[in-house]
Amino acid sequence: MSIQLLPAIARRLEGKVAVITGGARGIGEQTAKLFFKHGAKVVIADIQDDLGQKLCKDLGQSSSAFVHCDVTKEKDVETAVDMAVSKYGKLDIMLNNAGVFEEAPNFDILKDDPLTFQRVVNVNLVGAFLGMKHAARVMKPAGRGSIITTASICSVIGGIGTHAYTSSKHGVLGLTRNAAVDLGRYGIRVNCVSPNVVPTEMGRKLLKVKDGGEFPSFYWSLKNGDILREEDVGEAVVYLGSDESKCVSGLNLIVDGGFTVVNQALCSFRSSH
Repeated sequence: MSIQLLPAIARRLEGKVAVITGGARGIGEQTAKLFFKHGAKVVIADIQDDLGQKLCKDLGQSSSAFVHCDVTKEKDVETAVDMAVSKYGKLDIMLNNAGVFEEAPNFDILKDDPLTFQRVVNVNLVGAFLGMKHAARVMKPAGRGSIITTASICSVIGGIGTHAYTSSKHGVLGLTRNAAVDLGRYGIRVNCVSPNVVPTEMGRKLLKVKDGGEFPSFYWSLKNGDILREEDVGEAVVYLGSDESKCVSGLNLIVDGGFTVVNQALCSFRSSH
């Protein structure tokens, strides 16, 4: 199935080049499709070779490329960034989207495995650090660029994710802010997007929702008859990657339908009285 481009006047990323880690499925896949529709060339970096290569076939070989990339390995991240530069001549947007979480039966730090904790942090936080580092390496000489990391509502609140996942996403937010200060002097913007739980495979595992099952309504405070989708998160990333956000840096763009500004327990109490 081919992905259609938008009319030239509506393309917000025309002529830009992007690398998306974890781009073979879920939020990364939908964002790659949106980037392509808006005129960008996209390098998909993922460990899922078959899915990544299929996505590139859908997008078109002239506008996309796939590279095997384990974000915990610096050489892999370096190679992904270098592919974008060698194939398309530059790098305008780096989306650090690769992420994992560990399934845990309950929130009990006494039962947490340190090795599992470290693995989650290595992918979610160290992987983002490596993406920022190597994107900055090639963006700095150009004097411009947009680095975006997929964080989570777990970057600003506790009690939703596990200790490892929440710690890694809080770390992503701190890293984003520090890097925004560091790299701003070179014209590089650094931001992150923090979505609520999205009905991807990862999201379903997190909330233990079976395929076809409905997500709990309390995870969506904006009562508009819909829930957050991958493409909604992708649209936020398109904004941060486009020139429309040229003065935006150090931002944690929360895309959650108002979930994190509401005390759900208090709202439930009020509605029952």
